[in-house]
Amino acid sequence: MDNKILITIIDKFKGGPVGITTLATAVSESAETIEEVYEPFLIQQGFIMRTPRGREVTELAYKHLGRIKGGIQPGLF
Repeated sequence: MDNKILITIIDKFKGGPVGITTLATAVSESAETIEEVYEPFLIQQGFIMRTPRGREVTELAYKHLGRIKGGIQPGLF
């Protein structure tokens, strides 16, 4: 479920931020379960962070999943 949460934030919400209820709906889990069971571990490991706007994945999460963070334009020159 931990990886499912990370992959959902990356693929469906472009890395975040995403609200807890929206995330819970996307992964078919209750918001309370995500907040009490999965989120503390993911924060402790440095994979997600809570911001005033919602949950966001970190660079470490992209590395853990072997993904490249999208939206970064390579240098023009």
